Amino acid sequence: MTRIPFALALLFAGSACVSTQEAAHDPAQRKPLLDSLKALEGTWEMKGDKGDFQLTEFKVTAAGSAVREIMFPGTPHEMTNVYCLDGNALALTHYCAMGNQPHMRADARKGNQLPFTMASVSDLESPDEMYMGEMTLEFVDQDHFSEHWRTYIKGVVQPKQNVDMAFTRRK
Repeated sequence: MTRIPFALALLFAGSACVSTQEAAHDPAQRKPLLDSLKALEGTWEMKGDKGDFQLTEFKVTAAGSAVREIMFPGTPHEMTNVYCLDGNALALTHYCAMGNQPHMRADARKGNQLPFTMASVSDLESPDEMYMGEMTLEFVDQDHFSEHWRTYIKGVVQPKQNVDMAFTRRK
């Protein structure tokens, strides 16, 4: 008698782990997306407005299935980005210093750029609250990359509040 409920529980638990994507996983499409981020593993720096250096760190984690980026580690504005595959796309969750968590997706590289677009945002206090709604990673060369963040308010991009950052690999 206890085997049937246990078997049903396993069946339902297994179905909860299915990807949100309907298309079959295509290794030729998926692998380059995550590999682009894995290549950034290490510490990167950029010159701040006041001449100081600001850091971001990339670390491959979860048995190689995710990449964690820590922006401005050890500062009051430290933030974390987690990149992982979801179906044939690369998902990004940005744990923002504003207290919300935008969820973005990139379907493919476009030349040397990997554009992430808004999928959803969690923990907004109100629909009018500001959040980061887009981010494009630009791979300049093996020692340089840029992040181009776009701020949204009420679901509309705010052209004067965008953030562009250029990083150099720390040697």
